[in-house]
Amino acid sequence: MFAFLKPAAHAAPLPSDKVDRTYQRLRWEVYVGIFVGYAGYYLVRNNLALAIPDLERAHPEYTKAALGSALTALSIAYGLSKFLMGSVSDRSNPKYFLPLGLLLSSAIMAAFGLFPVAYASLASIVVIMTVNGWVQGMGWPPCGKSMVYWFSTRERGLRVSVWNTAHNVGGVLVAAFAVWGVSLFGVWQAKFYFNALVAACVAVGVHFLLQDSPQSRGLPPIEVYKNDYPPGYSESQERIATFREILLGYVLSNRYLWAIAIANAFCYFVRYGVVNWIPEYLQTAKGFSFQQSSFAWALYEFAAIPGTIACGWVSDKVFKGRRAPATMLFMGLTLAAVVVYWLNLHGPLWIDYVALMAIGFSVYGPIMMIGLHSLDLVPKRAAGTAAGFTGFFGYVFGSAIAGTGVGWIADHFGWRAVFISMIACCLLTILFSAFTLGHRAESLTRRP
Repeated sequence: MFAFLKPAAHAAPLPSDKVDRTYQRLRWEVYVGIFVGYAGYYLVRNNLALAIPDLERAHPEYTKAALGSALTALSIAYGLSKFLMGSVSDRSNPKYFLPLGLLLSSAIMAAFGLFPVAYASLASIVVIMTVNGWVQGMGWPPCGKSMVYWFSTRERGLRVSVWNTAHNVGGVLVAAFAVWGVSLFGVWQAKFYFNALVAACVAVGVHFLLQDSPQSRGLPPIEVYKNDYPPGYSESQERIATFREILLGYVLSNRYLWAIAIANAFCYFVRYGVVNWIPEYLQTAKGFSFQQSSFAWALYEFAAIPGTIACGWVSDKVFKGRRAPATMLFMGLTLAAVVVYWLNLHGPLWIDYVALMAIGFSVYGPIMMIGLHSLDLVPKRAAGTAAGFTGFFGYVFGSAIAGTGVGWIADHFGWRAVFISMIACCLLTILFSAFTLGHRAESLTRRP
């Protein structure tokens, strides 16, 4: 039934005079495809966070913690799916795998906005968000796989950092399209179905840009083309491995991977503890409008774009391929910005805007860096599984707790306790990242 998802067969080698031109063209197409495609996933992921104030008005019986449980369900499902789909992705064709997940997510979010029964009870909200979280797990792994198959080790730092801003672009646009949709249709439900329509169009478009491996187009492996070989590289690494081989041989036995996975959990708590609760915090605790809180959300995501690129540049140029020091530096900056956001509890909106921009600028660098670090730590045939493993920790033990946890803390102890929790998570991210200071990305060249 899903035979079309299988990796494409290797094509006959292209003539040598066509290799360079074809490689350059396809690399750009793949890069644009995974950038736009992953941004599209964010158009239909965090829509519920934007609609929490609307749901509270429509259903006063829903508490913050209750609605936060739906965000938690989405994060747990996403984390589990990202890990399992990472393994499936390592044995699938990204050209079909990524668009399929985006189309499914678009259909789910469209249904949520169009049919009132979807949000008539808390149970239905939780179930729908769980299913959406599961299909959302089909987004990152094929992107990570495409990155390691089409770009070599020594060029990945900047490439991955630029690509990683796709979810910030998507994060900006999810709020922008939500505002546009509400203005067009006059109802808050448009935050779901209008975004879903745009995301479905994106899915169709990226299908025509994505490719499977270079070998499927008659090209040599990227290591040969760029003369850039990871230590211990051999042609056998081009073979598709079994899930057991990848999990036991490259993932569970890797102590560095465990350390950054735990760090990822604390980092994700900060990321989602801030962004998922911007509308609720600014509208209910400080009395700002939906438009003002949406603008704050957009500033947070927009500032992450230069911040993520800066973190990748610092890792490559300042720390010479060492990922941990860059993660620790930018988490320190995140900590300072969170403190400012906290201390402005009763202050003017412009300080909230500045603080949120500073958090967005700082926190997404470590998110990207941990994902990149996971790709550096394993052979490319295990890239999807390794990225899924760190993502599993980030979403199940970080983002999921930030969903129900932040709502519960705010309900019982107030926003002050929420900020103290995020400060602690910043410090723990720095601590666990420090355990990987002994590792750096390496690449070797070979003489012809």
